[in-house]
Amino acid sequence: MQTTLKRDVQFVGTGLHSGRPARITLRPAAANHGIRFRRVDVTDRDAFVPATFKNVADTMLNTTLSNAAGVTVSTVEHLMAAIAGCGLHNVLIDIDGPEVPIMDGSARRFVRDITAAGLYETDTPVAVWRVVKPVEITVGDATARIEPCDGITIAFEIDFPDAAIGRQMRKLDMANGCFVRELSDCRTFCRRAEVDYMQSRGLALGGTLDNAVVVDGDDVLNPEGFRRADECVRHKMLDALGDLALAGAPILGAYTGLRAGHGPTNQLLRKLFATPGAVELVVCDDDQARRLPGFGLVEADLAAVG
Repeated sequence: MQTTLKRDVQFVGTGLHSGRPARITLRPAAANHGIRFRRVDVTDRDAFVPATFKNVADTMLNTTLSNAAGVTVSTVEHLMAAIAGCGLHNVLIDIDGPEVPIMDGSARRFVRDITAAGLYETDTPVAVWRVVKPVEITVGDATARIEPCDGITIAFEIDFPDAAIGRQMRKLDMANGCFVRELSDCRTFCRRAEVDYMQSRGLALGGTLDNAVVVDGDDVLNPEGFRRADECVRHKMLDALGDLALAGAPILGAYTGLRAGHGPTNQLLRKLFATPGAVELVVCDDDQARRLPGFGLVEADLAAVG
């Protein structure tokens, strides 16, 4: 059945790119409400921004949503991954500015506090998008593909010239607490040269070693190093789940990303829903429900989020 929060959950931090203080409050919402942002600082036009792939306005370095009135919310991917990974279907997100706080660069804090608040189960069934035909998109050297699958799997491969990252591959089934246990604590990462370039263009103004992993050739500049040996590819998988969550309902399908990112994943969703017969909306039965992210979370899964 569809879920919402049992109580409000608040997060306070800094916007990764704006460097501005940011506050968000997740509030319980009725069945079929979906995930919607509300810019509480906007009073002169429509302040609601539904979290849907059709509203993605920018995918450079993060995923930015925009409504028809031009009201934006950026860097939504980690929060969306946490919402999907915890099995949360309906929530109103009040935000006091244009960017979601980056927290520690992962989804760990979002997951921890969402699960601490608890989920309320409604009496309305969950609808899921079931992929019927394979769809693929190629953008430069990046490829994203989704194909039929009984559950939700994510496979990803990255290849960086920096030896600290190198080539990494992983595939995971997102069922049974996998996201919380395997991906939620994996932080965003970048190369030292990219940091200098971004900050010269007025981006990553809130970035520090407390909210991102920075590598320079063979070296990891963060004193604590990586949380996991393959933290970088795992974070890419985290991002992918967050971007796929913009489908508006859970997807039953197998996603594969090769050097992909926010842009290719969004283009993949647009092509999926524009391709006749490629996807269908079905009411989730008990067997399908058991394969969704967030189903059957146990204490051992939550131990991963600290």
